[in-house]
Amino acid sequence: MNEKMISDAMQMVSYAITQALPDAAVQRALEDADLGCGKLVLVAAGKAAWQMASAACQVLGDRIHSGVVVTKYDHAQGELPRLEIYEAGHPVPDENSFAATRCAMEAVSGLTEQDCVLFLLSGGGSALFESPLVSGGELADITQQLLACGADIVEMNTIRKRVSAVKGGRFAQLCAPAKVFSIVLSDILGDPLDMIASGPACADSSTCEQALAVVEKYGLIFSEHTMELLKQETPKELTNVENRITGSVRQLCSAASDMAEQLGYMPLVLTSTLNCNAADAGSFLAAIAREYSGSGQKMAFFAGGETTVRLTGKGKGGRNQEIALSAARGISGLENVLIFSVGSDGTDGPTDAAGGWCSGQTAADLWEKGYNIADVLAQNDAYHALEACDGLIMTGPTGTNVNDLSAILIG
Repeated sequence: MNEKMISDAMQMVSYAITQALPDAAVQRALEDADLGCGKLVLVAAGKAAWQMASAACQVLGDRIHSGVVVTKYDHAQGELPRLEIYEAGHPVPDENSFAATRCAMEAVSGLTEQDCVLFLLSGGGSALFESPLVSGGELADITQQLLACGADIVEMNTIRKRVSAVKGGRFAQLCAPAKVFSIVLSDILGDPLDMIASGPACADSSTCEQALAVVEKYGLIFSEHTMELLKQETPKELTNVENRITGSVRQLCSAASDMAEQLGYMPLVLTSTLNCNAADAGSFLAAIAREYSGSGQKMAFFAGGETTVRLTGKGKGGRNQEIALSAARGISGLENVLIFSVGSDGTDGPTDAAGGWCSGQTAADLWEKGYNIADVLAQNDAYHALEACDGLIMTGPTGTNVNDLSAILIG
């Protein structure tokens, strides 16, 4: 395998993630921010909450009066001045999620029109930032029913917003009359503000009628209390909020493309909304590689998004590892191609790898080691196969979360 291409790939990954880190994103958003002339309260929620809060502290210093930061377990990196730091459950909210959110709600109560809430939101906020209007057990049951029935993310959020005291724009309502300046690191394709962490500071576009239609469509069985909550409308207009999306998968793709150009490749971003089965995505990338591998040009194709994995086995892996392993079949024998896929947060599925890469030699190497790629994919065991051929990409937790980056490099 061309070691130079592997080095190029890692430079693209490193540069793209660096450009998507919350530090730069928050600093950009704060350059011309109107934060009022009164008290400034900071509230940060999500997997990148600590990093975003830390960046804000560096920019604003003593201007921050107080605040609350809630992030995933093991994601906080120490104390921050004047801020209370909490770690809580993700992807399932727990009592620490509820307690931290209650503290945030208390922190923004009693503010005036001169005051401002700096709200820093990133992926994972749906679980980490939650104050349910039902019991924890009932919330778990509602979530389980929605997952089991096959409801999509829009339908799920239409229900979840109405059983929460902070989702669907309700947190911004709690902050009033203070202004809310919200900086959002997007982890949802298309950057829909009312969907990211279920939109705590965004007017809700869904209606009670739509929520009740979801219940009827899937035959969901909720308590009388929950059904009454579904009939209570969420905020449809918020006059005290300014939302600013400052980090997303589009930026991830753009940064990778910039680095590819610096390294002498002719770059092309195919899409920033890749949304299909991971194995199918790998086959698609391989097909593009076969089409252009004989062009005689040095090319780089990028696709950002978030694929899904169809669980048929009990192996170890993640969607980016499945993309790489699936692509290995399609580029087998090609000498000048490398395909990689990584999660921007540095953790692909329940593994310590960010993703994986493959070349035209990968399939043959795996066969010699006793791995049949079709069988491995059926067992969802991409991690061990890629590990066997040094195909794992390890970055460690990056501190950001703006979906995934896949790429084809043609030498």
